[in-house]
Amino acid sequence: MADHGGGCCPPMDLFRSEPMHLVQVIIPIESARTTVSYLGDIGLIQFKDLNAEKSPFQRTYASQIKRCAELARKLRFFKDQMSKADVKSSAKSEAKAEFNLDELEIKLGELEAELTEVNANNEKLQRGYNELSEYKLVLQKAGEFFKAAQSRAEVQQTEASSQQAAEESLETPLLKDQDSTADQGKQVKLGFLTGLVPKGRSLAFERILFRATRGNVFLRQSSVDEAVIDPNSGEKVEKNVFVVFFSGERAKSKILKICEAFGANRYPFAEDLGKQAQMILEVSGKLSELKTTIDAGLLHRANLLETIGKQYEQWSELVRKEKSIYHTLNMLSIDVTKKCLVAEGWSPIFATQQIQDALQQATVDSKSQVGAIFQVLHTKELPPTYFRTNKFTESFQTIVDAYGVAKYQEANPGVYTVVTFPFLFAVMFGDWGHGICILLACLFLISREKKYSSQKLGDIMEMTFGGRYVILLMALFSIYTGLIYNEFFSVPFELFSPSAYVCRDAACSEATTIGLIKARDTYPFGVDPAWHGSRSELPFLNSLKMKMSILLGVAQMNLGIILSFFNALYFRNSVNVWFQFIPQMIFLNGLFGYLSVLIIVKWVTGSQADLYHVMIYMFLSPTDDLGENQLFPNQKTVQLVLLLLSLIAVPWMLLPKPFILKAQHNRRHQGQSYTPLEGTEDSLQVEAGHDSHDHEEFEFSEVFVHQLIHTIEFVLGAVSNTASYLRLWALSLAHSELSTVFYEKVLLLAWGYNNWIILIVGIIVFVFATVGVLLVMETLSAFLHALRLHWVEFQNKFYEGDGYKFAPFSFALLGDDEE
Repeated sequence: MADHGGGCCPPMDLFRSEPMHLVQVIIPIESARTTVSYLGDIGLIQFKDLNAEKSPFQRTYASQIKRCAELARKLRFFKDQMSKADVKSSAKSEAKAEFNLDELEIKLGELEAELTEVNANNEKLQRGYNELSEYKLVLQKAGEFFKAAQSRAEVQQTEASSQQAAEESLETPLLKDQDSTADQGKQVKLGFLTGLVPKGRSLAFERILFRATRGNVFLRQSSVDEAVIDPNSGEKVEKNVFVVFFSGERAKSKILKICEAFGANRYPFAEDLGKQAQMILEVSGKLSELKTTIDAGLLHRANLLETIGKQYEQWSELVRKEKSIYHTLNMLSIDVTKKCLVAEGWSPIFATQQIQDALQQATVDSKSQVGAIFQVLHTKELPPTYFRTNKFTESFQTIVDAYGVAKYQEANPGVYTVVTFPFLFAVMFGDWGHGICILLACLFLISREKKYSSQKLGDIMEMTFGGRYVILLMALFSIYTGLIYNEFFSVPFELFSPSAYVCRDAACSEATTIGLIKARDTYPFGVDPAWHGSRSELPFLNSLKMKMSILLGVAQMNLGIILSFFNALYFRNSVNVWFQFIPQMIFLNGLFGYLSVLIIVKWVTGSQADLYHVMIYMFLSPTDDLGENQLFPNQKTVQLVLLLLSLIAVPWMLLPKPFILKAQHNRRHQGQSYTPLEGTEDSLQVEAGHDSHDHEEFEFSEVFVHQLIHTIEFVLGAVSNTASYLRLWALSLAHSELSTVFYEKVLLLAWGYNNWIILIVGIIVFVFATVGVLLVMETLSAFLHALRLHWVEFQNKFYEGDGYKFAPFSFALLGDDEE
């Protein structure tokens, strides 16, 4: 491994994961918290849980975690209150006040109590204010009703008295006076109730009142112009003011129950008009006083939340750090003497010096008399996988990790994915106009990198921003392949030189029927623009792209098999070299490698040989003469040798490996039961737990069946995987044809009408179709197909992907969540 000591940044080595070792740290209990905190700042140790058998409540630092959880609850309460009041927390406090957990607990407790009291007082005052507001409305609306009723009564009384005086004569019957005198004696004083009822329930309210009292009530309602805040719910509700007249206590009790059921708020009301005016003045005065008090309370609450907001992020970070520290301390085992903690964990070898420096600094800062002890443990346990990536390579490594995390120090396909993934995408997406559009969008994301990195984005936007450098290379390669295909939104351009072909006559009338004639040198780069629109365009491009897809596929599959050789060499597995790598190379290249050579020879020589015929009769009639399909001398002999080697390669892969593995197993365990046991109890437990397959009985039948499946999978996969690479041709053709359809059937069609409105509509449709279908859907489609080619066709040749990721204890990786 390269020396990691020099330079500001360690060298990037993506081909193999970082060498790891299992370390043990014995920490004095008085310096444990400080030590773990310093190790969290470095972020290069993945601690093992040495208390896995204990529940969270049985662990040493359960009470401290409970305290941190309570502090986190208080901070969530503050955050909720700040979001309701639209108060933003400042990103970082300018003057960083140092708090320990005890001081912070007292501070947050005081602030929570004060804020809770302010909220309770404000809620109480607001409720009183809302009640008085409703009461004022009742006084105004019901007062208007009583005034109107009184004025009408006075008018009627005046009319009745004048009418009575006019009609009074000697002929008036005496009995009439007696009846009226009797009616006046029977008059009963009516009671009444006033209040507000929600407008949506007013009709039902009136109907229930009528039925409950059998029509012995008189109800008047008046709608309120604006919605009022209900004192009970605190929400704005449209209401009606009602006045209901009744007779008797029984009717009154029924009305009160109905009001309660309908959520109608009742308020007292005086009949006397003078008292009504006085009450309105009193209520208005109380409302203005309450308004002033509420405003003062809200100002105090806003100031309090501003104070909290200034240090909220600092407090939140401190609580998250403390909680993670105590979670980590709970993973450590306590010594029998209860004077020190024992930690075990994985760390990269290059970080050893940093860890030792942090342990020494923690001992000094915590004023401990005894320093922490650091030692390396020897184990057969498989270490975690750790690749040091930067912001450019991280997204490519994520693509590989989504399939499976690399086994410790196996060859990492991420190195090649950086180039092959965007290139295979571009083969399917080749159009330099579309590539420029994607490039501009990607450059916009990269230019806003600092801004978007600190923001919370939506799911789709976050994925797009995370893969901005993948998209950058996809766009650059798409421009490159677009120049090769000579397509700019499906339009060809003579960029590098004039076309090599010219028309047979001046009018070019026979160009699409008979064809063109070659008059100049061959077009220097990419497809000659004369091919576009000609009758030979599809046959020519189909042949070119199909053969190119096979060449690219065979090359990438060969790369995968070669990487399996480097894996076998690195892990010193000679069996895989001789009985996996060599027969696989022979089988793949004996058939499809040979096909690739034939394609290149045909291109170079300009032969008219039918490669379909050559490959089919290589199997059906290998001894027949090739005739006009012969591309080079002794081709039949070469084909016979390759076919024979390919047939031999199948049993070569299948049979020897299981027998060799059985012989190795027998040699390794011969006489093992009589050898003395070595190592400590811990090391035996590690071996038993993590390498138990070495001590199990060797199941030959299981190994043989596994090898049989692997052989069949490779033989069939060699055919199906090669065919799978033809998706490069299919998607490239689809992209080109769709682009042509949008250009010819939308843009050119609209241009041909010589109408500005139709042209503008055509341009809009063309832009939306290009962006929606070609730049979004086609990009996603090509991306997924490139992903499949890497995961299935490339990586299954060498990549096991059964490792586990290095997950160090690091403050930098702490999220916003509190759990």
